[in-house]
Amino acid sequence: MYFKVQMMQNVHLAPETDEDDLYSGYNDYNPTYDTEELENDTAFQEAVRTSHGRRPPITAKIPSTAVTRPVATGYGSKTSLASSMGRPMTGAIQDGVTRPMTAVRAAGFTKAAVRGSAFDPLGQSRGPAPPLEAKNEDSPEEKIRQLEKKVNELVEESCIANSCGDLKLALEKAKDAGRKERILVRQREQVTTPENINLDLTYSVLFNLASQYSANEMYAEALNTYQVIVKNKMFSNAGRLKVNMGNIYLKQRNYSKAIKFYRMALDQIPSVHKEMRIKIMQNIGVTFIKTGQYSDAINSFEHIMSLAPNLKAGFNLILSYFAVGDRDKMKKAFQKLIAVPLEIDEDDKYISPSDDPHTNLVIEAIKNDHLRQMERERKAMAEKYIMTAAKLIAPVIETSFAVGYDWCVEVVKASQYVELANDLEINKAITYLRQKDFNQAVETLKMFEKKDSRVKSAAATNLSFLYYLENEFAQASSYADLAVNSDRYNPSALTNKGNTVFANGDYEKAAEFYKEALRNDSSCTEALYNIGLTYKRLNRLDEALDCFLKLHAILRNSAQVLYQIANVYELMEDPNQAIEWLMQLISVVPTDSRALSKLGELYDSEGDKSQAFQYYYESYRYFPSNIEVIEWLGAYYIDTQFCEKAIQYFERASLIQPSQVKWQLMVASCFRRSGNYQKALDTYKDIHRKFPENVECQQHRARN
Repeated sequence: MYFKVQMMQNVHLAPETDEDDLYSGYNDYNPTYDTEELENDTAFQEAVRTSHGRRPPITAKIPSTAVTRPVATGYGSKTSLASSMGRPMTGAIQDGVTRPMTAVRAAGFTKAAVRGSAFDPLGQSRGPAPPLEAKNEDSPEEKIRQLEKKVNELVEESCIANSCGDLKLALEKAKDAGRKERILVRQREQVTTPENINLDLTYSVLFNLASQYSANEMYAEALNTYQVIVKNKMFSNAGRLKVNMGNIYLKQRNYSKAIKFYRMALDQIPSVHKEMRIKIMQNIGVTFIKTGQYSDAINSFEHIMSLAPNLKAGFNLILSYFAVGDRDKMKKAFQKLIAVPLEIDEDDKYISPSDDPHTNLVIEAIKNDHLRQMERERKAMAEKYIMTAAKLIAPVIETSFAVGYDWCVEVVKASQYVELANDLEINKAITYLRQKDFNQAVETLKMFEKKDSRVKSAAATNLSFLYYLENEFAQASSYADLAVNSDRYNPSALTNKGNTVFANGDYEKAAEFYKEALRNDSSCTEALYNIGLTYKRLNRLDEALDCFLKLHAILRNSAQVLYQIANVYELMEDPNQAIEWLMQLISVVPTDSRALSKLGELYDSEGDKSQAFQYYYESYRYFPSNIEVIEWLGAYYIDTQFCEKAIQYFERASLIQPSQVKWQLMVASCFRRSGNYQKALDTYKDIHRKFPENVECQQHRARN
């Protein structure tokens, strides 16, 4: 009953009003929101001056205290509301005075704002913030930070220079980084404790320096630097750098130490790093091969092939068995090599299965991307290893190389490398050629006439070349036509066809075949060389020179190309350029007597007898049977009044051409000119016995 009484005391009934006045009461408002008279509000001013108004409200601990709160009903009521502590609530009315709303200042509402000033709760009108305090660049910490940044930059620049091929600059940057890193360590020790030294930076600087020493073939310095890293127990996983040290010893051909360091690295690498351990074991096996310890190498490679078969290990295993001459093991190793998975996608993946444009675009995009190129390289490497291994073991695994090739072909046909079987058959024919067994080579190649177009073209190209070498141009032309018809884009077939046309004297048509071969393969050096020769025959010297200069850009040290360029310049009557290119030629082949004699001839035509004599004499030293050189040297000594020196050259000429009387007459003439008349007379008598009808000999004999 008490609870109800208290509730009723705080209820104010709304006054009775005229029901027709719909807009009554709108001018009444709660005095809580009256802020015009806050300065005259005694309770508000008291709250502002004292800490009483700033205290946080205290939650009531006694549940029954809530009954003291007045409940207001009716709009516009001015009844005050009490807090749980008996304190009037914010905005309530007590004794006719409004309780102030103490949160208005914190929200940015001030008296000035109410009276028309701009609303600025964030205080932006006070202007920009003061500038940040400038860094003290002279502080030790800042100096250390800048020096560390510089060391990192030098290491990066060293690595970039190495990747660009500038090994000297890379080493200089690495050394500079090492010097600055040592200064950085000393400064850190002075400022901080040794535990705060950046070990990762020290490791990277030393490792980069050792790598750059090794790249510049400064192996002693590289080993010393690696030793510094390996011996420092603070560097984790530094032991695996012993692989690099083993590689350096391998380059120095210190094989025992290389094996020692490889094994030390292998011991320090946990078994979870399977791939790295396999690579180190492979290095150990290769080192054993170099030392001739084939049984140890076999053990290493057999272990690798049992754990993780790969192409290199399989090929090296075959080499090791070949070295010890174990035929059966060679066969087994070849079968293991064939069985190594390539782990690449099939070519069918890159063929569009439908006409969907989106699918076609995707296939076109991935047809020649980096992954596809890597797959092609891996497949080409596998084919190279298999072909090389087959050519190596075929002559020794059976009683004859033909039977050995047949075994290899059968194994390859049963594997994923079916297309290599035909290439092995062609290699079999080439082996017959090396053994000068042309008939067997031709028979082997003729077996491919009914094969697919690519193989048929390759076999017909070889047959055409064989018949061309035997000067059977009709047969050569026939097989060249077969090769071209089987594969119009085969540059070798087109070159052979051009050769047969060239041999028949149709140079214009030959040039067309060579041009077509170059259009199909711009790197076909045979076609480019032959078209240069064709232009020479057609007297189109400028075009011939252009062809040979292009070929020289591809084959920098080809003696044949250098000679052709010199010869074209000679035909163009430019002896200076011809001499210059011949000088390049003898720098490549200094013992080429023909090039030396040509230089002597050019210098002689220019009137430089001393230079001509030097090159003719060098030519004679390397090939003392060239009659033209012998004749020029003999005549040179006669012109310079050294007839006795000319005698030996003419005597050699008479030995080379004993049926030519003029060389013996020249010998007798040299004796006569040098004043040795008796020797001259004896020589004339000897000539007369051999050539009794020679008039010149009879005349000289009569004078003497």
